[in-house]
Order: sequence, then C-alpha cells, then structure tokens
Amino acid sequence: MKVIETDLPGCVVIEPQVFGDARGYFFESFNRDKLAEHGLSPNFVQGNVSSSARGVLRGLHYQWPNPQGKYVSVIEGEVWDVAVDIRRGSPHYGRWAAVLLSAENKRHFWIPEGFAHGFAVLSERAVFTYLCTATYDAKADAGIRWDDPALAIDWPISEPSLSDKDARAPLLAEVPADRLPVYSA
Repeated sequence: MKVIETDLPGCVVIEPQVFGDARGYFFESFNRDKLAEHGLSPNFVQGNVSSSARGVLRGLHYQWPNPQGKYVSVIEGEVWDVAVDIRRGSPHYGRWAAVLLSAENKRHFWIPEGFAHGFAVLSERAVFTYLCTATYDAKADAGIRWDDPALAIDWPISEPSLSDKDARAPLLAEVPADRLPVYSA
C-alpha cells in the first residue's frame, strides 16, 4: 500500500498493491495497521455506496458539527474527486485537491474531518464507495456551491447534473462561521 501526499495536507491518495493474473485480481482496500504507519488512524462507523450516471456532480458536502472523515473509492467507472479545506483558521482554508479515482486505477482518497467533499462522474456510470468516521446526521448536513468562484475548482465538466440541494448550496463566504469546522494544529 502506497500513500501519496496531495497539495492539501491531510488529504492523501492510497494506492493499493494489486495482485492479478488471468483469473482477475486481489487487493487490500483498507488495512488499519498499514495506514497507521503513515499517521492515519480512522475509525469507520458507516459505509455507503452511490451509483451515478455520466455528468452527475455530487457535492460539495460536509457535516458540522459531527464531522465525517471519508475514505472513498470507485468500484465501477471513473470520477474526479475533490476535497476542500473549509476549517476556519486553517492556513489552507479554501484550497482544494483533486484526484482521478477509477475502477481501473483502484486508488482510494482519504478526506479528513473538516473538509468538504464532492465528485463528478466521467464515465457512463460510476459506483462510488465511502467509509465514514461518523454516521450521517441530517441536522449537521451542509454543503457549499460546487462552482464557488472563490474556490476556482477546475471541474472537468461545465454543466453537471445536480440535486436540488446542491444547486441551492451557498458560497463558502455565505456560510455562517458557526456552521464551519475550526482548524486545530
């Protein structure tokens, strides 16, 4: 298992070692001990799966309070996955990192608590998995606009298919301070 740093401290790509032959392949998608060797020790309490068509954009979502760390991957198709640091007081506030996740590259992306998350589907269909460090809390559910000009995220699609909730999400600057996580060094 290889851990690859992104430009956004805390958000890392996990590249598993894949063992394959004519019958197919095998890889460890999660190994607590190996991640701990890299300073990561998430405690997952919920697993989710979503299926989406080409052009769907989900996000940018987060929970506050009761934040969720997310360990995400794609088991069918391809997505462009994005994490945004939205922790008040963070030296990286408003910065984002993105990674291409696909069934082919078998990569995973770790997004710690305090970050917003979203993805855009690039293939005909994508099946996306999430392991989360907190259960879903409807009262803590929040989001920011996918196309917030202050974030300047370089999405690979210009006219995505959005949920009503995502289409109405506020800009980051419009979110009240008490509805954003706080950075702690």
